Amino acid sequence: MENTTPQTIAVGKALDEVIRNDRGRLLAGLISRLGDFQLAEDALQEASISALGHWGRTGIPNSPMAWLMRVALNKGIDRIRASSREDIKAENLSHVAMKYVEDIDPEEIPDERLRLIFACCHPALEEKSRIALTLRTVCGLTTREIAAVFIDVDSTIGQRISRAKTKIKSKGIGFSIPEPEHWDTRLDTVLSTIYLIYTTGYVEQESESRDFCEEALFLVQLLNELNPGDPEIEGAFALMLFTQCRKVARVDSDGASVPVAEQNRQLWNHLQKEQANKLLQNALKRNSPGPFQIKAALADCHMAQPTPDWKQMSFLYHSLWKFEPTPVVALNWAVVLSELGEEQLALDKIETLKGELAEFQPWYAARAHVLTRLGRCEEARAAYAEAIERSQSLANTKFLSTKLRQLESAD
Repeated sequence: MENTTPQTIAVGKALDEVIRNDRGRLLAGLISRLGDFQLAEDALQEASISALGHWGRTGIPNSPMAWLMRVALNKGIDRIRASSREDIKAENLSHVAMKYVEDIDPEEIPDERLRLIFACCHPALEEKSRIALTLRTVCGLTTREIAAVFIDVDSTIGQRISRAKTKIKSKGIGFSIPEPEHWDTRLDTVLSTIYLIYTTGYVEQESESRDFCEEALFLVQLLNELNPGDPEIEGAFALMLFTQCRKVARVDSDGASVPVAEQNRQLWNHLQKEQANKLLQNALKRNSPGPFQIKAALADCHMAQPTPDWKQMSFLYHSLWKFEPTPVVALNWAVVLSELGEEQLALDKIETLKGELAEFQPWYAARAHVLTRLGRCEEARAAYAEAIERSQSLANTKFLSTKLRQLESAD
Protein backbone atom coordinates (compact mmCIF):
# COMPACT_ATOMS: atom_id res chain seq x y z
CA MET A 1 0.00 0.00 0.00
CA GLU A 2 1.30 3.43 -0.96
CA ASN A 3 2.69 5.42 1.97
CA THR A 4 0.81 8.73 1.82
CA THR A 5 1.69 11.37 4.40
CA PRO A 6 0.75 15.06 4.77
CA GLN A 7 4.24 15.89 3.47
CA THR A 8 3.90 13.81 0.31
CA ILE A 9 0.44 15.24 -0.32
CA ALA A 10 1.78 18.80 0.07
CA VAL A 11 4.70 18.04 -2.26
CA GLY A 12 2.36 16.57 -4.86
CA LYS A 13 0.09 19.60 -4.74
CA ALA A 14 3.00 22.03 -4.97
CA LEU A 15 4.47 20.22 -7.97
CA ASP A 16 1.10 19.93 -9.67
CA GLU A 17 0.49 23.66 -9.20
CA VAL A 18 3.80 24.80 -10.66
CA ILE A 19 3.50 22.42 -13.63
CA ARG A 20 -0.09 23.50 -14.25
CA ASN A 21 0.63 27.21 -13.98
CA ASP A 22 4.18 27.52 -15.29
CA ARG A 23 4.82 24.59 -17.62
CA GLY A 24 4.77 26.80 -20.71
CA ARG A 25 7.08 29.34 -19.15
CA LEU A 26 9.50 26.63 -17.98
CA LEU A 27 9.56 24.90 -21.36
CA ALA A 28 10.07 28.21 -23.16
CA GLY A 29 13.15 28.90 -21.05
CA LEU A 30 14.49 25.36 -21.44
CA ILE A 31 13.91 25.13 -25.18
CA SER A 32 15.56 28.48 -25.87
CA ARG A 33 18.66 27.33 -23.93
CA LEU A 34 18.85 23.69 -24.98
CA GLY A 35 17.68 24.29 -28.55
CA ASP A 36 15.67 21.07 -28.67
CA PHE A 37 11.95 20.60 -27.98
CA GLN A 38 12.06 16.93 -27.09
CA LEU A 39 15.16 17.30 -24.93
CA ALA A 40 13.51 20.14 -22.99
CA GLU A 41 10.30 18.15 -22.45
CA ASP A 42 12.22 15.07 -21.31
CA ALA A 43 14.42 17.13 -18.99
CA LEU A 44 11.41 18.80 -17.37
CA GLN A 45 9.77 15.42 -16.87
CA GLU A 46 12.92 14.08 -15.19
CA ALA A 47 13.16 17.17 -12.98
CA SER A 48 9.53 16.72 -11.92
CA ILE A 49 10.21 13.14 -10.88
CA SER A 50 13.29 14.28 -8.96
CA ALA A 51 11.25 16.97 -7.22
CA LEU A 52 8.90 14.42 -5.67
CA GLY A 53 11.76 12.73 -3.85
CA HIS A 54 13.94 15.75 -3.10
CA TRP A 55 11.15 18.01 -1.85
CA GLY A 56 9.82 15.16 0.25
CA ARG A 57 13.17 14.93 2.05
CA THR A 58 14.22 18.59 2.30
CA GLY A 59 10.92 20.44 2.02
CA ILE A 60 9.35 22.48 -0.75
CA PRO A 61 11.83 25.16 -1.97
CA ASN A 62 11.04 28.87 -1.73
CA SER A 63 10.75 28.98 -5.52
CA PRO A 64 9.59 25.62 -6.91
CA MET A 65 9.65 27.05 -10.43
CA ALA A 66 13.27 28.16 -10.16
CA TRP A 67 14.24 24.77 -8.68
CA LEU A 68 12.62 22.93 -11.58
CA MET A 69 14.27 25.23 -14.12
CA ARG A 70 17.73 24.70 -12.63
CA VAL A 71 17.40 20.94 -12.26
CA ALA A 72 15.79 20.45 -15.68
CA LEU A 73 18.51 22.50 -17.33
CA ASN A 74 21.15 20.38 -15.63
CA LYS A 75 19.32 17.22 -16.71
CA GLY A 76 19.31 18.48 -20.28
CA ILE A 77 23.02 19.31 -20.14
CA ASP A 78 23.73 15.83 -18.75
CA ARG A 79 21.99 14.31 -21.76
CA ILE A 80 24.02 16.47 -24.13
CA ARG A 81 27.23 15.46 -22.36
CA ALA A 82 26.32 11.83 -23.04
CA SER A 83 27.11 12.54 -26.67
CA SER A 84 30.85 13.14 -27.15
CA ARG A 85 30.23 15.38 -30.14
CA GLU A 86 28.37 17.90 -27.96
CA ASP A 87 30.96 18.36 -25.18
CA ILE A 88 31.78 21.97 -26.10
CA LYS A 89 28.10 22.92 -26.28
CA ALA A 90 27.48 21.29 -22.90
CA GLU A 91 30.31 23.24 -21.27
CA ASN A 92 28.83 26.49 -22.61
CA LEU A 93 25.38 25.58 -21.34
CA SER A 94 26.78 24.81 -17.87
CA HIS A 95 27.54 28.50 -17.37
CA VAL A 96 23.89 29.30 -18.11
CA ALA A 97 22.69 26.71 -15.60
CA MET A 98 24.82 28.08 -12.77
CA LYS A 99 22.78 31.27 -12.40
CA TYR A 100 19.70 29.31 -11.30
CA VAL A 101 19.81 28.89 -7.55
CA GLU A 102 17.04 27.43 -5.43
CA ASP A 103 16.01 30.64 -3.73
CA ILE A 104 15.88 32.83 -6.86
CA ASP A 105 12.79 35.01 -7.20
CA PRO A 106 10.68 33.42 -9.96
CA GLU A 107 9.99 36.90 -11.32
CA GLU A 108 13.68 37.07 -12.22
CA ILE A 109 13.29 34.16 -14.62
CA PRO A 110 12.64 35.85 -17.97
CA ASP A 111 9.28 35.04 -19.56
CA GLU A 112 10.22 33.58 -22.93
CA ARG A 113 6.86 32.27 -24.08
CA LEU A 114 6.62 34.91 -26.80
CA ARG A 115 10.07 33.94 -28.09
CA LEU A 116 8.93 30.34 -28.23
CA ILE A 117 5.72 31.25 -30.07
CA PHE A 118 7.70 33.14 -32.73
CA ALA A 119 9.99 30.12 -33.14
CA CYS A 120 7.01 27.77 -33.45
CA CYS A 121 5.41 30.11 -36.00
CA HIS A 122 8.41 30.18 -38.34
CA PRO A 123 7.34 30.33 -42.03
CA ALA A 124 9.30 27.13 -42.74
CA LEU A 125 6.49 25.25 -40.97
CA GLU A 126 2.94 24.71 -42.21
CA GLU A 127 0.47 27.04 -40.49
CA LYS A 128 -1.49 24.18 -38.94
CA SER A 129 1.74 22.66 -37.63
CA ARG A 130 2.85 26.00 -36.21
CA ILE A 131 -0.32 26.39 -34.19
CA ALA A 132 -0.41 22.76 -33.08
CA LEU A 133 3.21 22.88 -31.88
CA THR A 134 2.59 26.08 -29.93
CA LEU A 135 -0.54 24.75 -28.26
CA ARG A 136 1.34 21.60 -27.28
CA THR A 137 4.46 23.35 -26.00
CA VAL A 138 3.28 26.67 -24.58
CA CYS A 139 -0.12 25.51 -23.30
CA GLY A 140 0.64 21.87 -22.59
CA LEU A 141 -2.48 20.69 -24.41
CA THR A 142 -2.65 17.01 -25.30
CA THR A 143 -2.73 15.89 -28.91
CA ARG A 144 -6.37 14.91 -28.40
CA GLU A 145 -7.27 18.41 -27.19
CA ILE A 146 -5.42 19.99 -30.12
CA ALA A 147 -7.10 17.60 -32.55
CA ALA A 148 -10.47 18.78 -31.20
CA VAL A 149 -9.48 22.39 -31.94
CA PHE A 150 -8.70 21.48 -35.55
CA ILE A 151 -11.50 18.91 -35.93
CA ASP A 152 -8.78 16.42 -36.83
CA VAL A 153 -7.48 12.94 -35.92
CA ASP A 154 -5.22 12.54 -32.86
CA SER A 155 -2.53 10.60 -34.72
CA THR A 156 -2.39 13.17 -37.53
CA ILE A 157 -1.84 16.00 -35.06
CA GLY A 158 0.82 13.98 -33.23
CA GLN A 159 2.69 13.46 -36.49
CA ARG A 160 2.44 17.16 -37.33
CA ILE A 161 3.92 18.14 -33.97
CA SER A 162 6.74 15.60 -34.26
CA ARG A 163 7.66 16.72 -37.78
CA ALA A 164 7.58 20.40 -36.74
CA LYS A 165 9.98 19.76 -33.83
CA THR A 166 12.35 17.90 -36.15
CA LYS A 167 12.27 20.66 -38.77
CA ILE A 168 13.00 23.39 -36.23
CA LYS A 169 16.02 21.43 -34.99
CA SER A 170 17.32 20.47 -38.45
CA LYS A 171 16.99 23.99 -39.87
CA GLY A 172 18.53 25.62 -36.80
CA ILE A 173 15.58 27.97 -36.33
CA GLY A 174 16.51 30.45 -33.62
CA PHE A 175 14.50 31.14 -30.47
CA SER A 176 14.23 34.91 -30.64
CA ILE A 177 11.67 37.63 -31.32
CA PRO A 178 12.54 39.21 -34.68
CA GLU A 179 12.43 42.96 -35.15
CA PRO A 180 8.87 44.19 -35.86
CA GLU A 181 9.73 45.01 -39.48
CA HIS A 182 10.29 41.27 -40.01
CA TRP A 183 7.02 40.14 -38.42
CA ASP A 184 4.93 40.00 -41.61
CA THR A 185 5.57 36.32 -42.34
CA ARG A 186 4.66 35.21 -38.81
CA LEU A 187 2.28 37.72 -37.25
CA ASP A 188 -0.98 36.24 -38.56
CA THR A 189 -0.11 32.82 -37.17
CA VAL A 190 1.22 34.28 -33.90
CA LEU A 191 -2.05 36.16 -33.37
CA SER A 192 -4.14 33.12 -34.35
CA THR A 193 -2.20 30.99 -31.89
CA ILE A 194 -2.54 33.46 -29.04
CA TYR A 195 -6.26 33.72 -29.75
CA LEU A 196 -6.56 29.93 -29.69
CA ILE A 197 -4.80 29.97 -26.32
CA TYR A 198 -7.43 32.47 -25.18
CA THR A 199 -10.41 30.51 -26.50
CA THR A 200 -9.01 27.31 -24.97
CA GLY A 201 -9.11 28.97 -21.56
CA TYR A 202 -12.52 30.52 -22.19
CA VAL A 203 -14.10 27.23 -23.18
CA GLU A 204 -12.46 25.35 -20.31
CA GLN A 205 -13.10 27.95 -17.59
CA GLU A 206 -15.26 25.50 -15.65
CA SER A 207 -12.22 23.24 -15.15
CA GLU A 208 -9.42 23.78 -12.65
CA SER A 209 -6.73 24.28 -15.28
CA ARG A 210 -4.62 27.40 -15.27
CA ASP A 211 -6.01 30.63 -16.67
CA PHE A 212 -5.12 30.50 -20.36
CA CYS A 213 -7.22 33.63 -20.90
CA GLU A 214 -4.91 35.72 -18.73
CA GLU A 215 -1.85 34.21 -20.42
CA ALA A 216 -3.19 35.10 -23.87
CA LEU A 217 -4.09 38.64 -22.78
CA PHE A 218 -0.58 39.05 -21.35
CA LEU A 219 0.99 37.89 -24.62
CA VAL A 220 -1.15 40.05 -26.91
CA GLN A 221 -0.55 43.08 -24.69
CA LEU A 222 3.18 42.39 -24.89
CA LEU A 223 2.93 42.20 -28.70
CA ASN A 224 1.08 45.52 -28.72
CA GLU A 225 3.81 47.12 -26.62
CA LEU A 226 6.59 45.71 -28.83
CA ASN A 227 4.93 46.89 -32.05
CA PRO A 228 2.45 49.71 -31.23
CA GLY A 229 0.09 50.88 -33.93
CA ASP A 230 -0.37 47.56 -35.72
CA PRO A 231 -4.11 47.35 -36.53
CA GLU A 232 -4.33 43.55 -36.44
CA ILE A 233 -2.62 43.33 -33.06
CA GLU A 234 -5.03 45.99 -31.79
CA GLY A 235 -7.92 44.06 -33.34
CA ALA A 236 -6.89 40.79 -31.69
CA PHE A 237 -6.42 42.55 -28.34
CA ALA A 238 -9.85 44.18 -28.67
CA LEU A 239 -11.50 40.87 -29.60
CA MET A 240 -10.14 39.16 -26.49
CA LEU A 241 -11.16 42.04 -24.24
CA PHE A 242 -14.70 42.14 -25.69
CA THR A 243 -14.98 38.45 -24.85
CA GLN A 244 -13.23 38.70 -21.49
CA CYS A 245 -15.47 41.50 -20.25
CA ARG A 246 -18.46 39.12 -20.49
CA LYS A 247 -16.78 36.20 -18.77
CA VAL A 248 -18.63 36.47 -15.46
CA ALA A 249 -22.01 36.75 -17.18
CA ARG A 250 -21.66 33.83 -19.59
CA VAL A 251 -22.92 31.21 -17.09
CA ASP A 252 -26.05 31.54 -14.95
CA SER A 253 -26.60 30.48 -11.32
CA ASP A 254 -27.54 26.96 -12.48
CA GLY A 255 -24.27 26.60 -14.40
CA ALA A 256 -25.84 26.90 -17.86
CA SER A 257 -24.40 28.99 -20.69
CA VAL A 258 -26.14 32.31 -21.34
CA PRO A 259 -26.24 33.73 -24.89
CA VAL A 260 -24.72 37.21 -25.24
CA ALA A 261 -28.08 38.85 -25.97
CA GLU A 262 -29.56 37.42 -22.75
CA GLN A 263 -26.66 38.18 -20.42
CA ASN A 264 -26.91 40.51 -17.43
CA ARG A 265 -25.01 43.56 -18.68
CA GLN A 266 -24.41 44.76 -15.15
CA LEU A 267 -22.06 41.81 -14.72
CA TRP A 268 -19.91 42.87 -17.66
CA ASN A 269 -16.54 44.47 -16.97
CA HIS A 270 -17.18 47.88 -18.52
CA LEU A 271 -13.59 49.07 -18.12
CA GLN A 272 -12.43 46.18 -20.29
CA LYS A 273 -15.23 46.92 -22.77
CA GLU A 274 -14.16 50.57 -23.01
CA GLN A 275 -10.55 49.52 -23.53
CA ALA A 276 -11.67 47.13 -26.28
CA ASN A 277 -13.69 49.85 -27.98
CA LYS A 278 -10.73 52.23 -27.90
CA LEU A 279 -8.39 49.61 -29.37
CA LEU A 280 -10.89 48.77 -32.13
CA GLN A 281 -11.48 52.40 -33.05
CA ASN A 282 -7.72 53.05 -33.22
CA ALA A 283 -7.28 50.00 -35.45
CA LEU A 284 -10.09 50.98 -37.84
CA LYS A 285 -8.65 54.49 -38.23
CA ARG A 286 -5.54 52.99 -39.81
CA ASN A 287 -7.56 51.88 -42.88
CA SER A 288 -5.87 48.51 -43.12
CA PRO A 289 -8.66 45.98 -42.54
CA GLY A 290 -7.88 42.45 -41.41
CA PRO A 291 -9.67 39.43 -39.97
CA PHE A 292 -9.04 40.23 -36.30
CA GLN A 293 -10.40 43.74 -36.66
CA ILE A 294 -13.52 42.32 -38.31
CA LYS A 295 -13.96 39.71 -35.57
CA ALA A 296 -13.59 42.42 -32.93
CA ALA A 297 -16.24 44.48 -34.73
CA LEU A 298 -18.50 41.40 -34.80
CA ALA A 299 -18.08 40.99 -31.04
CA ASP A 300 -18.94 44.67 -30.57
CA CYS A 301 -22.09 44.34 -32.71
CA HIS A 302 -23.10 41.23 -30.76
CA MET A 303 -23.04 43.34 -27.59
CA ALA A 304 -25.07 46.22 -29.07
CA GLN A 305 -28.06 47.57 -27.16
CA PRO A 306 -30.87 46.72 -26.89
CA THR A 307 -30.24 43.70 -29.14
CA PRO A 308 -27.37 42.50 -31.33
CA ASP A 309 -26.96 44.35 -34.63
CA TRP A 310 -27.57 41.29 -36.79
CA LYS A 311 -27.71 43.23 -40.06
CA GLN A 312 -24.29 44.80 -39.52
CA MET A 313 -22.97 41.42 -38.41
CA SER A 314 -24.06 39.89 -41.71
CA PHE A 315 -22.14 42.59 -43.60
CA LEU A 316 -19.10 41.93 -41.42
CA TYR A 317 -19.25 38.18 -42.07
CA HIS A 318 -19.30 38.97 -45.78
CA SER A 319 -16.06 40.92 -45.27
CA LEU A 320 -14.54 38.22 -43.07
CA TRP A 321 -15.30 35.60 -45.73
CA LYS A 322 -12.83 37.34 -48.07
CA PHE A 323 -10.06 36.72 -45.52
CA GLU A 324 -11.21 33.41 -44.06
CA PRO A 325 -13.49 31.37 -46.38
CA THR A 326 -13.83 28.57 -43.82
CA PRO A 327 -16.76 26.32 -42.89
CA VAL A 328 -16.83 27.75 -39.33
CA VAL A 329 -17.22 31.31 -40.67
CA ALA A 330 -19.97 30.04 -43.00
CA LEU A 331 -21.75 28.39 -40.05
CA ASN A 332 -21.67 31.54 -37.92
CA TRP A 333 -22.85 33.63 -40.86
CA ALA A 334 -25.78 31.23 -41.38
CA VAL A 335 -26.87 31.66 -37.75
CA VAL A 336 -26.85 35.43 -38.22
CA LEU A 337 -29.00 35.07 -41.35
CA SER A 338 -31.54 33.06 -39.35
CA GLU A 339 -31.76 35.92 -36.85
CA LEU A 340 -32.55 38.23 -39.77
CA GLY A 341 -35.55 36.09 -40.74
CA GLU A 342 -33.77 34.07 -43.43
CA GLU A 343 -34.26 30.75 -41.67
CA GLN A 344 -34.61 28.56 -44.74
CA LEU A 345 -31.58 30.10 -46.42
CA ALA A 346 -29.65 29.63 -43.16
CA LEU A 347 -30.67 25.97 -42.90
CA ASP A 348 -29.71 25.32 -46.52
CA LYS A 349 -26.25 26.77 -45.85
CA ILE A 350 -25.88 24.74 -42.66
CA GLU A 351 -26.83 21.50 -44.44
CA THR A 352 -24.14 22.07 -47.07
CA LEU A 353 -21.51 22.19 -44.29
CA LYS A 354 -22.33 18.80 -42.78
CA GLY A 355 -19.51 16.97 -44.54
CA GLU A 356 -16.85 19.41 -43.34
CA LEU A 357 -18.25 19.90 -39.84
CA ALA A 358 -19.51 16.40 -39.06
CA GLU A 359 -17.32 16.30 -35.91
CA PHE A 360 -17.96 19.93 -34.91
CA GLN A 361 -20.48 20.08 -32.06
CA PRO A 362 -21.61 23.69 -32.72
CA TRP A 363 -22.87 22.59 -36.16
CA TYR A 364 -25.50 20.39 -34.46
CA ALA A 365 -26.45 23.14 -31.99
CA ALA A 366 -26.80 25.71 -34.79
CA ARG A 367 -28.91 23.32 -36.86
CA ALA A 368 -31.17 22.64 -33.87
CA HIS A 369 -31.62 26.39 -33.29
CA VAL A 370 -32.58 27.10 -36.91
CA LEU A 371 -34.91 24.08 -37.14
CA THR A 372 -36.69 25.38 -34.03
CA ARG A 373 -37.16 28.79 -35.63
CA LEU A 374 -38.64 27.06 -38.69
CA GLY A 375 -41.11 25.19 -36.48
CA ARG A 376 -39.72 21.79 -37.48
CA CYS A 377 -39.91 20.57 -33.90
CA GLU A 378 -39.36 16.84 -34.35
CA GLU A 379 -36.17 17.40 -36.34
CA ALA A 380 -35.10 20.10 -33.87
CA ARG A 381 -35.47 17.70 -30.93
CA ALA A 382 -33.27 15.13 -32.67
CA ALA A 383 -30.70 17.82 -33.49
CA TYR A 384 -30.64 19.07 -29.90
CA ALA A 385 -30.16 15.51 -28.65
CA GLU A 386 -27.21 15.07 -30.99
CA ALA A 387 -25.72 18.40 -29.92
CA ILE A 388 -26.08 17.45 -26.24
CA GLU A 389 -24.44 14.08 -26.80
CA ARG A 390 -21.44 15.74 -28.49
CA SER A 391 -21.08 18.59 -26.00
CA GLN A 392 -17.86 18.59 -23.97
CA SER A 393 -18.87 21.55 -21.80
CA LEU A 394 -21.18 21.11 -18.82
CA ALA A 395 -22.44 24.70 -19.21
CA ASN A 396 -23.36 24.14 -22.86
CA THR A 397 -24.95 20.79 -22.04
CA LYS A 398 -27.21 22.45 -19.47
CA PHE A 399 -28.13 25.24 -21.90
CA LEU A 400 -28.98 22.83 -24.72
CA SER A 401 -30.90 20.56 -22.35
CA THR A 402 -33.04 23.51 -21.29
CA LYS A 403 -33.75 24.33 -24.94
CA LEU A 404 -34.76 20.72 -25.56
CA ARG A 405 -37.10 20.68 -22.54
CA GLN A 406 -38.71 23.95 -23.69
CA LEU A 407 -39.26 22.48 -27.11
CA GLU A 408 -40.85 19.34 -25.68
CA SER A 409 -43.07 21.43 -23.38
CA ALA A 410 -44.26 23.51 -26.30
CA ASP A 411 -45.23 20.33 -28.15
